[in-house]
Amino acid sequence: MHFAQYYLDCLSQASYLIGDETTGRAVLVDPRRDIDDYLHDAEAAGLRIELVIETHIHADFLSGHLELARATGATIAFGEAAETGFPIRRLRDGERISLGADDGQGVTLTVLATPGHTLESICLVLREHSEDDVPFGVLTGDTLFVGDVGRPDLLSAAGHTPQDMAARLHRSLHTKLLTLPDTTRVFPAHGAGSACGRNLSSETSSTIGDQRRFNYALQSMPEADFVRLITAGQPATPGYFAHDAALNRDGHPLLEPGPPPALTLDEALAARDRQGAVLLDCRPLAAYTHAHLTGSLHTSLDTRFAEYAGSVVAPGTPIVLLAAPGTEQEARLRLARIGYDHVLGHLTDPSAVLVNRPELSRASRRIRPGELAVQGLGLAPGERGEAARRGGAEPARPQSADAMTTGATPADIQLIDVRNPAEYEAGALPGARNVPLAGLPDRITELDPARPVVLYCRSGNRSVIAAALLEARGFTEVSDVIGGYEALGAGVQ
Repeated sequence: MHFAQYYLDCLSQASYLIGDETTGRAVLVDPRRDIDDYLHDAEAAGLRIELVIETHIHADFLSGHLELARATGATIAFGEAAETGFPIRRLRDGERISLGADDGQGVTLTVLATPGHTLESICLVLREHSEDDVPFGVLTGDTLFVGDVGRPDLLSAAGHTPQDMAARLHRSLHTKLLTLPDTTRVFPAHGAGSACGRNLSSETSSTIGDQRRFNYALQSMPEADFVRLITAGQPATPGYFAHDAALNRDGHPLLEPGPPPALTLDEALAARDRQGAVLLDCRPLAAYTHAHLTGSLHTSLDTRFAEYAGSVVAPGTPIVLLAAPGTEQEARLRLARIGYDHVLGHLTDPSAVLVNRPELSRASRRIRPGELAVQGLGLAPGERGEAARRGGAEPARPQSADAMTTGATPADIQLIDVRNPAEYEAGALPGARNVPLAGLPDRITELDPARPVVLYCRSGNRSVIAAALLEARGFTEVSDVIGGYEALGAGVQ
């Protein structure tokens, strides 16, 4: 048997190539849109990709089923409940997919219908030999992760409440997956950092037995308790999720690889002024905060670039990349993985441009944790544990320093925590309001652009992205905390 996991760190996404080496027949499960690695490896192993299986209609990335179908002639398959805008093979609960010879003794996949994350969700039980009592493993999609289970509240399950979907998920887990032997390996579609769950492990595989023992969501509890547990504290949903779910369901243009064209500064500014393009600065955080084009947005390539870009840039918006030389093609590809194909070009060497045109640039306003404490918005010595218990419920204390604002009174300052709800609930600065980064574009009207804003996150990355968005929307006094909540020693991970 040929079995390969492809793990994409920048999206915490896993896909799988499975083949029977005696017949050369293979399937690909949950592929990403750039498919060259799959094609190369299949050819090297003497495999023919005959079937592309999606465990569900993905919302967090644009899948590569259409690209693979064009390149290989493979059939696209989904769970029986899927409704798509292109021809598919519908996989029934209990159906066996044999990759071996006609005697059916080779590599076999058995379909399990596991609704809960979405209605059409399936898992695939993999056996190296069709009659093996103990499966080699199970590909669990977004139904079961290492350390967590799929969230039940995404828009791909429109028309059903999170509580209804969570109840379905509970039944799928306990009547399907947890009936497998403990030694069955678990291969999920995502790992740590994905917004498809709230507690995913950095491990990319596990076993049913380990998950039965250690996964908080699989512990013995009534279904009603599971529903309450799994519907609370989920990460904010990035704005591009509904866009990607629709494209994965209805069809999308095929990926066209290649670097974006180079643009001069005047061309980049004209694209912004005439076409409504976003200037997206994807240089490292230190370079951006030192100097950036006024009004540009930011998310660095050395972070979760595509997910964060999809949180602050609306789908379909034209984009001009402000990328360090040599990184523009990577930036374009990573945007394409979430269906952001409208990249007009890239500004050549933005750091050099900013040196020559300083009147168009500005530096980020950042606050050291010690300055925040002096201003009365942070934690005084001995207050860290108490702040975590308060969870940010008390008003901000009086401010005495003016490192971040000029002439501001304590009541003027808007202290915003851009972490996810579970992080905020575990402990927050006194008086901080929770507006997660992914929800900020829709909630920006809750903030007053005439009043100073101080932003913080866990480590100081999301807060810079949020500050860039507020500046681009006309907020004039925006600061963020260097190092975030971690730097304040408050113990949030």
